[in-house]
Amino acid sequence: MSELLRRGPFFDRRMPFEMAEPFRRLFEGEMDKGMIRVEEESRENELCIRAELPGVDPDQDIDISVADGVLTITAERRQEERHEDKEGFRSEFRYGSFYRSLPLPANATAEDISASYKDGVLEITVPVPQPADADSGKRRIQINRA
Repeated sequence: MSELLRRGPFFDRRMPFEMAEPFRRLFEGEMDKGMIRVEEESRENELCIRAELPGVDPDQDIDISVADGVLTITAERRQEERHEDKEGFRSEFRYGSFYRSLPLPANATAEDISASYKDGVLEITVPVPQPADADSGKRRIQINRA
């Protein structure tokens, strides 16, 4: 099974009720209208998020923010001006604003998040330090006899 599909400790952060979000969006008519498609992969000490964002300028059209343990990606695809000819103009391209919010693991290091953009794919790397062992901070205290 692919490492991408393997459910690791990073993915255990999702609550069962979070699956309701896509259904809410479907019934409210928002499904896929403004959703950015993503892949999440757990690697050694990091979470890698890849977002499909072709046709945008990463310097002007993409914003990545973190607040309250949630990573939010917003992007805008702008339409070029085109003139119709006598046969008309048809476009199936989608323009407008797109967004995606993803909960981060509890021990994610927000200050060290990095992002890169290449060939229409935004890649965000979130450092996730391994939790310290419960015994690692344990120290035995010697008892002295008086």
